[in-house]
Amino acid sequence: MTMQPVIAIQHLNHYFGVGKLRKQALFDINLAIMPGEIVIMTGPSGSGKTTLLTLLGGLRSGQAGSLKILGREICGARQHDLVQARRNNGYIFQAHNLHGSLTALQNVQMGLEVHGMSKAKRHLIAAEMLEQVGLADRINYYPADLSGGQKQRVAIARALVSRPKIVLADEPTAALDKKSGRDVVNIMHDLAKQQGCTILLVTHDNRILDIADRIVYMEDGRLAQLPEALAPSS
Repeated sequence: MTMQPVIAIQHLNHYFGVGKLRKQALFDINLAIMPGEIVIMTGPSGSGKTTLLTLLGGLRSGQAGSLKILGREICGARQHDLVQARRNNGYIFQAHNLHGSLTALQNVQMGLEVHGMSKAKRHLIAAEMLEQVGLADRINYYPADLSGGQKQRVAIARALVSRPKIVLADEPTAALDKKSGRDVVNIMHDLAKQQGCTILLVTHDNRILDIADRIVYMEDGRLAQLPEALAPSS
């Protein structure tokens, strides 16, 4: 049986604005990402990486072409279908987006709330996930009492706690120093491989490119050839 891609993009185009202000942001994107693959997308600022990530995540609807997530077409999808698609995804952002009024444990439990399990079970699973990211002794800490690297670990735990099929990460190391950045991507890599989920990670951080199974490069809204300087050494 042939393995099907979890993300399949064909001839995807996207625009912002209307009328004379209409501007094309993505041009004829073609990309397939397979189950369990870790793909890094890099390229200059303003090249369309985050736009593509938001379309893949069902945060907005693509306008022209085909964008299938787990075999379901979401290009031109209605809001209800986008919400359903989002339930397969975990998200990790540069700013970690933790709720300041909630403890680390409560933040991670939020990743389980749509799954209809008891409060006690959510508590247990979230605590185990925080232990896996090295924060067993910080479960009752609030974000203000955690370092940048620790906050990002909580964000990783929240993204992966529901065992999503796909994790979308947007500049997860941008606000971290070299060691903290390396630590969080190693954790993300190891947990994703254990769970068999697919990661698409957008980054400008050339120090973490080695965790990828594959690197794709975007420039001016198009997928382009990877510059030699970024190509993995054989």
